[in-house]
Amino acid sequence: MPEPTRPAVVTGASRGFGRAIATALVAAGMPVVGLARDAGRLRTQQEELGEGFVPVVGDAVDEELARWVLAEHDPRLLVLNAGAAPTMAPVHEHTWESFSAPWEVDARQAFTWAKVALTAPLPPGSHVVAVSSGAALRGSPLSGGYAGAKAAVRFVARYAAEESDRAGLGIGFTTLLPQLTAATDLGAAAAAAYAARAGGVTSGAPGLTPEQVGKAVVGIALDDAAPGAEYLLTAAGPQPLEAP
Repeated sequence: MPEPTRPAVVTGASRGFGRAIATALVAAGMPVVGLARDAGRLRTQQEELGEGFVPVVGDAVDEELARWVLAEHDPRLLVLNAGAAPTMAPVHEHTWESFSAPWEVDARQAFTWAKVALTAPLPPGSHVVAVSSGAALRGSPLSGGYAGAKAAVRFVARYAAEESDRAGLGIGFTTLLPQLTAATDLGAAAAAAYAARAGGVTSGAPGLTPEQVGKAVVGIALDDAAPGAEYLLTAAGPQPLEAP
């Protein structure tokens, strides 16, 4: 009998980009283990996606949970997408707690899973996709520490790729930096805040959709040449970035 297809694990799978990524991967024939804290959303998602989607309720920053998931499901693809919705306010109106929230979720979950991927380790040929943000390149003055946390996600993936190469582990790491889009709850709140700051002026350019992000991840999952690359994701498609 043929061996069962090794699944993908997607953190932050119940909404936004994570939900779209899980949907696209299942549609492409790859089983998905979807991790999120919202049990209700995960149940609904499982009803929609069927047997190809396995929900796991938990916190993406929990290292013990990460180790259990990798040991239990042996994924070939790990998508690090979990993140906190940032408080939208100028820097002087933040508390340290609100400013640092993206560091405690977005950056910490990337660090946690990259560490586990290297130390478990994932089998050779496995692939880790870290979802950063276009804000990591340009900043985001109304979202506290969000841009810095997303820059840290990018660097964690780069550092992990170097360590995989040094140890001969054969684990690929790719980073995606989606541009701001109003097509997710998080993006809609950010777009509204920036529009208000600009006196109600909004961009007329077409926005990135969650479905395009899901398609990009499927393409990476099927492309052996992709590991190590970094891509800015816009409505025009993935744009390779040069390392600074």
